[in-house]
Formats: sequence, C-alpha cells, structure tokens
Amino acid sequence: MIKQLTKAIFGTKNDRIVKQYAKKAMLVKNLEPKYEAMNDDELKQAFLDLKEDVKSENKSMDDVLYDVFAIVREASKRVLNMRPYDVQIIGGMVLHDGNIAEMKTGEGKTLVATLPVVLNAMSGKGVHVVTVNDYLAKRDATDMGVLYNFLGLSVGVIVSGEYDDRARKDAYNADITYGTNNEFGFDYLRDNMKFRLEDKVQREHNFVIVDEVDSILIDEARTPLIISGPTNKTLDGYVKANEVAKQLTKGKIAENPDEKPTGDFIIDEKNRTAVLTEDGVTKAEKLFGVDNLYSLEDAVLSHYLDQALKANYLFEKDVHYVVKDNEVIIVDEFTGRLSEGRRFSEGLHQALEAKEGVKIQEESQTLADITFQNYFRLYKKLAGMTGTAQTEAAEFSQIYGLEVISIPTNVPVIRIDQNDLIYKTEAEKFNAVIKEIKRANEKGQPVLVGTASIEKSEKLHELLKKEKIPHSVLNAKNHEKEAQIIADAGAKGAVTIATNMAGRGVDIKISDDIKDLGGLYIIGTERHESRRIDNQLRGRSGRQGDPGESRFFLSLEDNLLRIFGSDRIKNIMERLGVKDGESIESKMVTRAVENAQKKVESLHFESRKYILEYDDIANEQRKTVYRYRNELLDPEFDLSEKINSNREDYVAYLLDSAEIFEGIQKEDFNVDALVGQIKSEIGQSLDLEKLDTAEDYESLKNMVVKDLKDDYEAKMSLIEEEQKNNIEKQLYLQIVDRDWREHLYQMDILKTGIGLRGYNQKDPLTEYKKESYNLFVELVSRLKNDSIRTLQSIKFKSKEEIEAEEQAMNARASQNNQEELTTNREEEAQMPKRKVKRNEPCPCGSGKKYKDCHGKSGPKKGAFAR
Repeated sequence: MIKQLTKAIFGTKNDRIVKQYAKKAMLVKNLEPKYEAMNDDELKQAFLDLKEDVKSENKSMDDVLYDVFAIVREASKRVLNMRPYDVQIIGGMVLHDGNIAEMKTGEGKTLVATLPVVLNAMSGKGVHVVTVNDYLAKRDATDMGVLYNFLGLSVGVIVSGEYDDRARKDAYNADITYGTNNEFGFDYLRDNMKFRLEDKVQREHNFVIVDEVDSILIDEARTPLIISGPTNKTLDGYVKANEVAKQLTKGKIAENPDEKPTGDFIIDEKNRTAVLTEDGVTKAEKLFGVDNLYSLEDAVLSHYLDQALKANYLFEKDVHYVVKDNEVIIVDEFTGRLSEGRRFSEGLHQALEAKEGVKIQEESQTLADITFQNYFRLYKKLAGMTGTAQTEAAEFSQIYGLEVISIPTNVPVIRIDQNDLIYKTEAEKFNAVIKEIKRANEKGQPVLVGTASIEKSEKLHELLKKEKIPHSVLNAKNHEKEAQIIADAGAKGAVTIATNMAGRGVDIKISDDIKDLGGLYIIGTERHESRRIDNQLRGRSGRQGDPGESRFFLSLEDNLLRIFGSDRIKNIMERLGVKDGESIESKMVTRAVENAQKKVESLHFESRKYILEYDDIANEQRKTVYRYRNELLDPEFDLSEKINSNREDYVAYLLDSAEIFEGIQKEDFNVDALVGQIKSEIGQSLDLEKLDTAEDYESLKNMVVKDLKDDYEAKMSLIEEEQKNNIEKQLYLQIVDRDWREHLYQMDILKTGIGLRGYNQKDPLTEYKKESYNLFVELVSRLKNDSIRTLQSIKFKSKEEIEAEEQAMNARASQNNQEELTTNREEEAQMPKRKVKRNEPCPCGSGKKYKDCHGKSGPKKGAFAR
C-alpha cells in the first residue's frame, strides 16, 4: 500500500530517470535553430571540428553530446527525411550511457541508434551495431549509411558466407560496423587462431549496440559459439542406439515412493531429460548385447542411448528442428528462424540424424568456444535496445551490469489487449480461432496470427485452406520472404500466420481505411514460454498511436499449460461447469498463465546462469591463453627470455622424472636415467662424466640448462636472426593451439561428468573449479615442456652442408647427362656411313626395317599420303 502511494506521488524509479533524460533532451532541442541555419558544408565542418576535439582528447564525448545529437538530428532531416522525436533523443542518451533502451515496436529504434553511434565513432576506435540477421545488418548499414557518409564517417558490414579476410578487416576498420552476433563472435574466435598479427580482422572491442538485445543476450545465450573439428570417432553407435530407443517403453514415475516406476524410461519435460529405469537398463543391455551398460568399456553406449531417447521423445520435427536438403537444421525457438550452421552438442544432433534417417555427420571436437555473455562483456561499453526487456531486467543487471530504461512512446498506445480465452482442447481452440479470423476477414480487417511452432502454423494453414480464406505463412521454411510478407500484413483483408515474431525488424504499416476498421488484429494461438515473445507479437499492432486489438486463444492441451499450470486452471473450469466448445475469460486465469510463464523464465535463467558460471571459469583460462598468443604475435615481443625461462622449467621436469630432487645426496643422483631421458626426448647426447662432477642439485641443473642452451644457440646461429624469430614464434603458436585444443577436450569431458559429484554430496561447480584449475596448471606445464622439447629437437643444415649437397646434386646431374651423351654417341657410331635404304634391316641390330626404326619419318603429306 505504502509502495503504491509512493509511486503515485513520486513516480517509479524509471519515471524519475526518464524525467532527467527529458531535461537533457530539451538542451538538444534548444540547439536545433543554430544548426538549422547552417548549410551542408557548414554543418559538416561543425561536426569535423567537434570530432577533432574528441580525437585529440581536448573534449570528452559527454562534453560534445548535445551538439552532436543536434547535428545528427539536423543531418537526418536533410538526408533521410526523418527528424528524431524527443523520445528518440532520450533513447540515444540511454544507449550512450551503456544501458538498455526499451522502446515499443514502431518507435524507430534503428534511427535512435544513429545518435550514440555517431557520437562514439568520433573517437576513431570503432562502433559495432549487432542485428539478429544478415538482412537487417545489410539494410541498416545501407539505409543509415547515407547519414554516416554525409558526416564523413565510414561504414562496414559483416555477413555470413563472405569470408574474405581482407574485406572483413576493411569492414572492421570502418568507423561503424554492422553485423550479426554470430559473425562478430566467430570472427573473435577465428582471430585467436591466426598465426600473424596482420591476419586478424577485428580490432579492439570498444562500443557495441545490440539490437533486439533480449533475443541475443537472453534467448541465444544458452547456446555457446563453438568452432569445432572432427574427432574421427565411429558413428555406428548412434544408429544402434536409435534402434534400441525405439524398442524401449515410455513409463511414469510411481505415485507411491514404495512402488517402482513403470516402463523402461521416464521423460521429464520440465527439465528436458530422459532417465532409464532398472528394467530399462536390463532391457537395453540385452538389446546392445553387453553385460554392463555402465562399465568403462561400454559407458559410451549409455551416452548414445541417452541422446537417442531425447531425440525420439523430447525433440519434435518441425518444432525444434526441420529436415531440409537431407540435413537436420535447428529451428530457433525464439525467432522461428533456421539456425544454419549450428548443431546441437554432445551427440544430440547425431542422434536426431539417426532418428530421421539422414546422413550422420561426424562428431566434432571443440577447437575454440565462447558464450555470448562473455563475448559481449569484452566490450568497454555495451548497450542494447528492444521493445521488451523489463521482464528480464534482473538478468540484464546481474549478468551484464545493464539497466533497463523504459522510454515512453511518442504517441500513446491505444491498442486494446483483450483477456485470454481458454478452451478444454486444442481442437476447440483452433475452431474458435478460425471463426474469429473469418469474422475479421469478412469486414476486411487485417489479421496477424502468431503460432509457437512450424507444426502448428502448418496445421492452421490447412484449416484456413479448407475455409478458402487467402493467407500467407511465415515460418523457418520460408523466412527468405519474411520482409515482404510482414510488409503486406497490414493490407485490407490480409491474413498472415507467423511463427515467433521476435526481432523481425520490419514494421507493419496500415492505411487510414484499416484504422477505421479497428487496425491490425493480433491473434495468439498459444502462450509462449517467455512473456517477452507474447509482448513482441502484441507489439506488432498499435504502432505510433495506431488503433489495434489483440487476444490469445489457449487450451489445456498447450505445452505451457499442460506442463506448468493446467491443474489449477482445469479445476477452475470444472467448478464453473464449462461445456465442450465453451471458453472461460478471467483475469485470474490470465494471472495463472503468467505465473506458469514466470516459472519457465526462471528455469531458463537458471540454465543460462549455470552455463555462464561454468564458462566464467573457462573464460579466465581462455583470456590467459589468448593474451599469451597475442604476445607471441606482437613483432616487438622478445621470445628469447621466455625460451630461457621455459628451458629451466623443462630441466626441472627432467630432473624430477629422473627422481633427482633438491636436497638429496650426490651419490643418489641417477644421472644415467637423466642422460637417457634427454637423449630419447630431444635426441641430444650430454657428457655423462661432466655431469657426474656436479656437487649438488642446483649445479647439476645449471649444467644441463647450459648444455641445452649452448646446443640450441649453436643450431640457431646457422640461420638469420629474423628467420630464427619467425621459426620460434610459429612453432610456439602451433604448440599453444594444439595443447589448448587438448585442454578444451579434457574440459568437455570434465563438464559432462561433473554433475555426478552431486550424488556424493559435493557441489559440482566447486569441484569443477578445482579440477579445471588442476587441468590448467597441467596445460601451462605441458606448454613449457612441449615448446622446449620441440625447439631443442629441430635440426638445421649449415651453409657448408647445403653447398656440399648442391655440389653433389650437380655432380650427379652432370654424370647423368654425360652418360646420356655417351649413349647417343655410341648409337650414332653404330650408324653406317652409306645411306641405308628404307626397307633394309636397321644397322642398329633391332631386327626391324630401317624405315620402322632409326629411319622413321613423320606422316606423309600431299599425293604420297595413304
């Protein structure tokens, strides 16, 4: 009560923040007449003067903010014919301050971004603008590029499929670079696999604005970016596991704790897991033909079977994936688009391929990986914009340190959002949806129908075809046409079915005739797991003060209600005596649905947090290795000191292996073992008698270090200094990459099995921290030893040896030429002095006629030709 009273008097925290920004926006507005009076050249010069002040650090970006925003507003009016509204100026300030600007659909977020983009591009350190797909990246770079170019700023764009490093580097070196989250992330990983500094395409991570920030930083954050390579493992196990999975019976958890669960396996839809029962384990062992499914040699079969059960009983075709061109392609559950090039991890994708009977692609090993959370936290300043972020404000704050600021619309929203209608069955719900579409269509009101899966959109498509209602379908199977389909969705009588309308980036505009009919009508055919996706669907109607209407049609058979909230709603319907074909509509039921959504959102947050907690540990290791790689790539970095230091550590390792420890007596030194190990590891023979003179551990160690160093320097003296540095760096980089790949593989194995520590009353995360630290210590030690082992083993030929080899080769070539010349002369000597007739035996003794042997001539011509 007190909280509500405080809000009524003082407003919310968000209201107070927006008021402060509104005062600043007025300062921009006050500068408008000043820049309106300038011609184009004067306006450009005013901007260049401010840019020079910022680059030379005479002024900060905050010092010039009001003037720059006023200049951008004036330039936008001249070249784009668009004047940013005051609320858009506020949005630009929110983004510049490194926060999230929540702005409704149709409020012009693309134009809003130009304000902070131009301001931050003045430093010359680059600004990245991230979009959800290539189409939007190209469109926005082209459309807004006119404005940027007017002000003398360069624009680049990064899209998938175009992997020319020079072109990418040029795009990243531009003042402003547009691209997708995947491309930016993968370029970062690829850059950290390069062998020359000049081959890297990205520069520093300065400032980034993420469009549809909730889609990218929340929805897609559960799937890390991975660059992988083949593991060369057999794939037959997936086919066999798929056959076994289909022969097992799905059961249920026993209601009484004393009873056994039924069936061979239990499916947990909430946590998306499949667990074998005792009977299931026995049956699976019999079908696989093994004694123990969990023995060391057969443990991989249990992994294959686990994935096969998930593939067959938790993942649905045309919902979670589609089969296109004989390939299994993931459908992004939040955007409804195909995730080309991405694959489910841990063998799940192979299990789906076995299920669908398509070619099973080889399992892969991680070569480099990073989560979106940790990639975007590389930037000095991160900002985002979307129409729906408040429901995830806590996560944005906790994970990214971003505050969500809700910015009021330029014109009040007058769309009418009706309460949900809930039916008992899906069939009753779809009948009601068709009737409602028909009613709106008969009067010409455009309808946008949202579905949660391709399967449901195609079912609705068939029902509309039966009713002979013309319509368009937008889902992952035809997303190439999405811009045109969405643009036409506001036409009179248009009916459009769309699967997940998140982040489409195209406004649905309506004419005055449509406004008179009530505007665009949004019909949702079920509630999504995330409230944001429902809000995005609703937000397609009622842009810029347009009229509109929305309503969701639900059934107790919908996944969300069935798994999370059906019992309570079912009881309400039974108490009210709802008959077949009837629905209920009440705020209490709508709240129950929202509570179910909150449960799922909470589960997803925990899932993302879990991934991030584990990746944060790996991230520190990743940053250390990448920092080391960057040192090696730096032309100014002197590797000699590092090699000398690593050589000492390598010798300490050799002494330890030979059981020679500090403090033991000289007579206990096993010098023979030490010399033997050095000979076998690097092929170098040390003087045993000389080493026997060492009085203590330290002197023995120094002797070995000096001998190895002298031998190494003697080898390296045969080549030029620049060549020596290049060889050392190239070998070091190869060793770093090879050992890092092996480390990632070990980390993958550790992560897969760490959850089992929970059964031993141990915290898996704490155990993972300890184990991964130990693995990293081993990695560092292995890097040192492998680098010295490799460098000490390489051999170079001296100048004299190379010259001697060249002389020997020349001598052999000369001898071969002499022998050939002698043979030819001998043959010539055998030729008679008189002219031999064509049909006589050849004098060489071959037995052939002269014309067919040494007297052969070319083909006859003219009259003599036969």
